Amino acid sequence: MCDLPLPPAIAYPPELPICARREEIVAALRAHQVLIVAGETGSGKTTQLPKMCLEAGLDRRGRIGCTQPRRVAAMSISRRVAEELRVAWGREVGCKMRFNDDTGRDTRIKFMTDGILLAEIQSDPLLRAYSVLILDEAHERSLNIDFLLGYLQGLLQKRADLKLIITSATIDTEAFSKAFGGAPIIEVSGRLFPVEVRYQPIGETDAEGDLADDVSFVEAAARATEDALIETDSGDVLVFLPTERDIREARRISSAFSRRATNAAWCLQPTSRRPRSPSRASARSSTPAWPA
Repeated sequence: MCDLPLPPAIAYPPELPICARREEIVAALRAHQVLIVAGETGSGKTTQLPKMCLEAGLDRRGRIGCTQPRRVAAMSISRRVAEELRVAWGREVGCKMRFNDDTGRDTRIKFMTDGILLAEIQSDPLLRAYSVLILDEAHERSLNIDFLLGYLQGLLQKRADLKLIITSATIDTEAFSKAFGGAPIIEVSGRLFPVEVRYQPIGETDAEGDLADDVSFVEAAARATEDALIETDSGDVLVFLPTERDIREARRISSAFSRRATNAAWCLQPTSRRPRSPSRASARSSTPAWPA
């Protein structure tokens, strides 16, 4: 395993609710084979649990594996954890996805999509490379997650040294605890921020309800983003748009308005079809915070 030293004292952001339960969680990790952590969005469970596994010494016999349903989450969270541990991303903390493997022999914490872990089972049925596995977002109950839960339920009986952490924002904790032999449950509160919803028409409509001007919903979204950034000196803006082309165009328009538009995160929102003549656009802003 990795011989590279980690920081002597692992730091935890005090503003994250899960950090207040750190000692309890570390003790439970050492005492039990399976632990269920139910934490609301914003509790910090996704970024802080791998660090607590390090503190508990669970990296001495193998890697700490962390699964995520989506590639973007696996990549961004792995970089965040590496930043908090003050280590090089791709070395002590890495990420593996389909066609991309940013891990090495010195990797202690390995983030991956749940599909990658399923693929590794074919070549290593006992998952000997890992000493602990963290299955995040278990409430999504995708086929991959359900296959992993069923497989690990049997594997834990063969490998008494393997530990499993099941985490979720919303989960039937009692059912999961019963399925894994009465595993202990730790519930963590989340962080909520006030959300104000504004409906902003993108143009005047005629008698038939069609737009009377040529303002597109992409330009309207860019304008709404700029208005939100002007109103406050802090915070970010998250914008959802139907296609990647819309995202690029909105970024171009917004960047022309102001340099502060770089604080906006433009995200793809899958839809069944592209809206032909949307009548409103919305923008939401909040205090920046790292998600769980």
